[in-house]
Amino acid sequence: MRDQLKTEAEQPPAVPGQRRQVPAATAGPTPPAPGLTAAPVPALAAAPAAARRTGARPERTEMADRLAYLDSATRRINSALDLAATLRNIGRVLVPTLADAAVIHLRDPLPNVEREPGFPEELRIHHSTGTRIGRRGRPSGMDDRRRSRYGARSTADGGPATPVTRGGALAHALLSRRPADPAVLGTPSAERAETLLRELYGTRGVARLAAGTSVLALPLRGRKAVLGLLILIRRPPERTGRPVFDAADTATAAHLATQAGLAVDTALRYAREWEIANELQRSMLPLRLPQSHGVRIAQRYLPGERGAQVGGDWYDAVPLPGNRVALIVGDVMGHSLTSAAIMGQLRTSAQTLAALDLPPHEVLYHLDEQAQRLGREQHLATCVYAVYDPIANRVVMANAGHVPPVLVRPDGTAELVELDSGAPIGVGGVDFNSVELPAPPGSALLLFTDGLVETRTRPISDGLEVLRARIAAARWQSPEQLCQEALRILPPGDRGDDIALLGACFDGIPAGDVAHWYLQPRNETPGRARRLAAHTLRRWGLDELSEATELMVSELVTNAVQHATRPVTLSLVRTTRLRCEVGDDSPLLPRPRRTGPEDERGRGLQIVARCADRWGATRLGTGKVVWFEQRLPVQT
Repeated sequence: MRDQLKTEAEQPPAVPGQRRQVPAATAGPTPPAPGLTAAPVPALAAAPAAARRTGARPERTEMADRLAYLDSATRRINSALDLAATLRNIGRVLVPTLADAAVIHLRDPLPNVEREPGFPEELRIHHSTGTRIGRRGRPSGMDDRRRSRYGARSTADGGPATPVTRGGALAHALLSRRPADPAVLGTPSAERAETLLRELYGTRGVARLAAGTSVLALPLRGRKAVLGLLILIRRPPERTGRPVFDAADTATAAHLATQAGLAVDTALRYAREWEIANELQRSMLPLRLPQSHGVRIAQRYLPGERGAQVGGDWYDAVPLPGNRVALIVGDVMGHSLTSAAIMGQLRTSAQTLAALDLPPHEVLYHLDEQAQRLGREQHLATCVYAVYDPIANRVVMANAGHVPPVLVRPDGTAELVELDSGAPIGVGGVDFNSVELPAPPGSALLLFTDGLVETRTRPISDGLEVLRARIAAARWQSPEQLCQEALRILPPGDRGDDIALLGACFDGIPAGDVAHWYLQPRNETPGRARRLAAHTLRRWGLDELSEATELMVSELVTNAVQHATRPVTLSLVRTTRLRCEVGDDSPLLPRPRRTGPEDERGRGLQIVARCADRWGATRLGTGKVVWFEQRLPVQT
């Protein structure tokens, strides 16, 4: 709420220049200004000469009040990091205590305060209090939440910028090292001030200011360069009963302008740092998630609002052999650029460990070890890791101090999965456990970070129950709708933390579309594998793919038999594509190589690469899997 200074009955108002003449005997203590409770608002305007001669207000008391006002105003100006909030605070400490109106002009575009921005080419109004001078209003339909170059909500007026002419009155006011003397419009000494106002607001704008108006123009200086201009206005004394600016008011305003310039500089630096950290975090999150057969996946990420620093929330989905998929959501503790960097390293490590097809608790164990090696300081993170198997219709999960996920049954009931939460990643020496649960077709799983369920006014336990009830009561058909329903529990207002969501709807793969065999590593095994593949393709009505599939299966099984010491696995899965996987216990991945005309070996992978639409090899914890995929023929 904006601060307003009101005169209470039988008490002098906050600013002597605004008050009526009151006998000294009836003058009580100065009432405190709402919002500036640390000290009473002082007499900032010079008292009338008659009052000074009668000693109505001792000079020492007036000086103490002025210093108390400066202290309170300085603290309020520097109380925010957001640019819009900083400008509002500047306006509120100046109006109506020191001036009747204030207008803040900043460079356009907002400069990079880490560098010397050079000569200010243009200014634009970013905030005004107590006046509409120079404000052209936002064009209809303009988004009030449009962003500046650093990602902050723009505070600029929708009208055109004011060019700064070198050598002009505006340039002189910006670059002057000493504050300009106050000017009273309509007097001979106000010629330079009137020229400055015409540059800023035009002749029509200046005409709206009555003769006798007192104007004070002060540059807003940052740490390396001037950032803008502050215009203070007092209306004619005969209208307000308030005297024009005097030397004491000018000194007070100059001090506050210095503090305001530094506060704006800090806000711009914070906005730049926030934008860099936010971009870093977003660059480390996946642009899109892989869509595996038998499961539909959607994600949402909401950064914290302007008042919050960037966090370390992340999500990921990693395809695994056997049409399985690993689902990961984590949250690095803390809010800083370091948190975002640690998040990126942990996400990369999680992807690498997931590709090895380790059990969920083993993945968390290795992540815990990795976090302890990330720098000298201790970095903690929470994480939940789940692996869904659409063929077995099972999901295996492990938790490292994270909020429990929500599992939705086919009948629509929702429950919080009670996992052994363990300790966060980075603590060290923690034993993680995996839990296997049924996940029949029609089930869904929602993974999320604590920013969704914990707010400033709602504890995390209440938020979890609200989320569970919302998911159970809502009607949704897709993972996108599941995530959207989850976000509806957020209360209005700014969020203090970022939010990551990962929703998965489990469709499963019918058992009739899967064939799996264990084959002994013998010389006759490639021939048996060809016959098994051909028989299965005939049963599925895919005779058109039989010849190419038999050839590729023969080549991959032959290579596996040469290196395997245990049974070789052969799998065929029919979805929208035909996928074949051949696994063995050798960790050596096959690589295509050039072959000469006399070479009898080395052409198997070349044949696979030529016949298949996609192929690849994945190293597992117990060996490797080589796979290929083919498009299904068009049914006529």
